[in-house]
Amino acid sequence: MTLDEATRLLAEAGVDNPRADARLLLAHVLGISRDQTLTATPTQDQAIQFAAMVTRRAEREPFAYITGHKEFWSLDFEVGPGVLIPRPDTETLIEEALRIVPDRNTPLRIADLGAGSGAILIAALKEFPNANGVGFESSGAAFAFAAANAAQLIGARAQIQPGDWDRAQGPFDLVFSNPPYIPSHQIESLEPEVARYEPRAALDGGPDGLGAYRALASLLPALLRPGGHALLEIGLGQESAMALLFQGLELLRIAPDLSGVPRCVILRKP
Repeated sequence: MTLDEATRLLAEAGVDNPRADARLLLAHVLGISRDQTLTATPTQDQAIQFAAMVTRRAEREPFAYITGHKEFWSLDFEVGPGVLIPRPDTETLIEEALRIVPDRNTPLRIADLGAGSGAILIAALKEFPNANGVGFESSGAAFAFAAANAAQLIGARAQIQPGDWDRAQGPFDLVFSNPPYIPSHQIESLEPEVARYEPRAALDGGPDGLGAYRALASLLPALLRPGGHALLEIGLGQESAMALLFQGLELLRIAPDLSGVPRCVILRKP
């Protein structure tokens, strides 16, 4: 399969930027940069592997699942079926943590409720070298990815524990969470890469999308030490509900992502 053939197949499948995806898949197979793909000649085995990957992408399988990798906070995370793919928008939580704690050498105890791939916890620990953290993940598939990523990228400062959030025992200085927040009835209308392939448990926030936040509202006061902060990702249009849900904590602000969408709720325990 040539690049032109791959591009045409992906375009017919409705993939955004089909040429770019085709070149990136070929680069992944060949172990070269995207710029080198225009002159590269794959071996027969590489051509077969490339065609198989293009077929998967044409079925709208997420690019990151096909390659097995996704960058987050300039770190390379292993991902695959069963784990939510880290998004650039979620980096807003790390940016806000750095605003809250400008001294990166501060010793901190950090928790990530619903660790997924481990991206948030590991990125935070990279920025705070004297911190230790624990991530809680109830999905077996996601737990395996988080544990592998933690071992590879951060080592013993990160502990990944299987199980639900209520297993967490504070106090923590920082608590992160990117909970499921999409209303149940909206999931099927999402792009196929998300609706068909990503784990529903990491997406489905219940009828109004706020189910996980209600659970967090009951947990966070006991998990945070006095003066500690929680940083929570939210979805589009959910900012107005946050002050009502987290009445036991001080709502400091809701920070936008790079697109200007309110994305990170910053809460403080008095």
